[in-house]
Amino acid sequence: MSDLFDVSQETILITGASQGLGRQFARLLSARGAAVVLAARQTGKLKALEEEIRGRGGRAAAVALDVTDTASIPKAVDAAETALGPVTVLINNAGIAIEKLAVDQTEADWDAVIGANLKGAYFLATEVARRMIARGQGGNIVNIASVVGFGVMKFISPYAISKAGIIQATKVMALELAPNNIRVNALAPGYIDTDMNHAFWSTPGGERLIKGIPQRRVGAESDLDGAMLLLASKTSRYMTGSVVTVDGGFLLN
Repeated sequence: MSDLFDVSQETILITGASQGLGRQFARLLSARGAAVVLAARQTGKLKALEEEIRGRGGRAAAVALDVTDTASIPKAVDAAETALGPVTVLINNAGIAIEKLAVDQTEADWDAVIGANLKGAYFLATEVARRMIARGQGGNIVNIASVVGFGVMKFISPYAISKAGIIQATKVMALELAPNNIRVNALAPGYIDTDMNHAFWSTPGGERLIKGIPQRRVGAESDLDGAMLLLASKTSRYMTGSVVTVDGGFLLN
């Protein structure tokens, strides 16, 4: 029986791969045989991850990419495809959050968050999709959304708005690209313990948030592995426009 979650024939471009979820996705997919293009602004961290993956016998290439600089996107995809071949799967993971009340968010804050999380993701997806259409061999785009694209929290209004936009972008692109055999789905994580937020979970605020999760725990990065393997592989071949939520039941409240 063949591996349902086989990604060994895929070339996967992962944005925001220098840390957190992007790094976890890269390690997971490369360990399953995929060629992974590691894209982010922090090239130092990317190089270390590239060496780590290659040291384990995997295929990886680091590419500098700032998704907020839309003019640089085609060059970065060129570099990715020169290094490892045509991109067959895109994981749109790069993103930031700025934590302030809405009345304190500045225009610069808004532009930074929307630019990285929504505008950048949209224009990278369309760039990759055009290449997939031209090759005529189909393709797969996985956008990283968030539970706050459905239910909101205080202090992160531009982030929540950007993730709601990603969910709608996923659906409209899925509809438009289906005739080209290109699937577009989204993964919507709940609260996940990463390097950036690890210290928060032991604070009173973090403990309160955890009590609001029906499973009474924050997710580990590896808790997304199953959903990512589903969406990145051809196992999800009859899924497009779907949003897979992995949140310990957070949205049930």
